[in-house]
Amino acid sequence: MRKAAPFALLLALAGCGDTYTPAPLYQATSPDCGTPVDADTFEFPRGITVAATTVLPQAVEGGMEIGVNYMLPRTTQVHFATAHFQVSEPKGRLLENATVLSVYQRPTNGKPEMVEIVNGVPLVLFAVGTSDDTQFRYRLIIKGKMPKRFDLTPPDVIIGEKRYVSRTFTYRWFEDKQAYGMCH
Repeated sequence: MRKAAPFALLLALAGCGDTYTPAPLYQATSPDCGTPVDADTFEFPRGITVAATTVLPQAVEGGMEIGVNYMLPRTTQVHFATAHFQVSEPKGRLLENATVLSVYQRPTNGKPEMVEIVNGVPLVLFAVGTSDDTQFRYRLIIKGKMPKRFDLTPPDVIIGEKRYVSRTFTYRWFEDKQAYGMCH
């Protein structure tokens, strides 16, 4: 019995490992990315999510605006491993880093608190303890001329002490709508 105890402990500890299996990291599911969608959500461990919206209809400052939302359950936090929301060719070269216009933080049971951002991204997000969830909404602007299809990749995140890659959200020009939109 004593000889089996260390083996049983090892098996028990092995069962406590990280069971997180990410959804596909690249949003587009078809070569033409022909199905329009209004938003898409990607789940990280501990119930933390990141969601991106389609291109907002009224762009500001002469570019296109996209919203990216992080939802953090009570007592969680996210550290950004990188400091940029990257805009690139599909699975290709970097076109630009999106500019963060503003960020607001909102407990799901309270009013938003605006946080103005200048030159960068807050590197840590903390959920408030007075609400089940805390939302952080980033307003991004893409200023450059975009190709017919492009990708938006939020920063990688660190949850606990482990780094996780974020989903790459895909956008394209829809000729019938005469507008850019998110697609699958």
